[in-house]
Amino acid sequence: MLLSRPTKSELLSRVSFGTWITIPNPAIAELMVRAGFEWVTVDLEHSPIGIESAAELIRTIDLAGARPFVRVGSHDANVIKRVMDAGAHGVIASTVNTPDQAAAIVAAVKYPPLGTRGVGLSRAQGYADEFETHYRWLNEESIVFVQIEHIDAVGNLEGILRTPGVDGFFIGPYDLSASLGIPGELTHPKMQEALAEVSRVQGLVSTVAGVHVVQPNPEDAKQKISNGYRFIAFGIDYLFMLNHARDALRDCREQGAGGKE
Repeated sequence: MLLSRPTKSELLSRVSFGTWITIPNPAIAELMVRAGFEWVTVDLEHSPIGIESAAELIRTIDLAGARPFVRVGSHDANVIKRVMDAGAHGVIASTVNTPDQAAAIVAAVKYPPLGTRGVGLSRAQGYADEFETHYRWLNEESIVFVQIEHIDAVGNLEGILRTPGVDGFFIGPYDLSASLGIPGELTHPKMQEALAEVSRVQGLVSTVAGVHVVQPNPEDAKQKISNGYRFIAFGIDYLFMLNHARDALRDCREQGAGGKE
């Protein structure tokens, strides 16, 4: 059975913290849930994780008590169907540039009549024992976020966010800057103009703004929340390990160098 968690409306009506998984090891996924994250995203776009590893990570996150999401690097309906059948609670779809693309992603996640997803019997459906319950739950509670990563998407943003079934969005700042011909120049006037347009549209459409605070800096997260972001992806698995190991080793060496014999 699905574990007791906040409903979709409860989760999206307030600030929530999740994180990103790129290392295909279930223990890492479990540790992120034990740390207190409410949702964990398995990255199928910029990681070596394959579909079989993703299924194990989804299972681990789900059974540990958090919501498992998957960032899909393509709009392939079969990939979306497979991760949803594995038990994902929703997807974060990369590089969505048009309302039609957004609608196709929603359709791949949802069952008829809200979508066109094929019906299978796998883990998500309780291996056939919970098919009817899951069918209803899926269409009511699954979550679809889109990533706005191109200036074309900014121009189409209102239509994308008004697409039925789209719950929220993430800005992909580096890809967006690249599409403007200023890769990595996040403070460039062109970039600031694009972000201002995003803010304008955000004020027109009732949706949830998400952001990935890649380096897990609490002050950066606090600033994003003050800017209206509610769905906060905080850090990445390898950065938590790298940062802590580096800082701890530095402190150890400094104490050793400055200590007395």
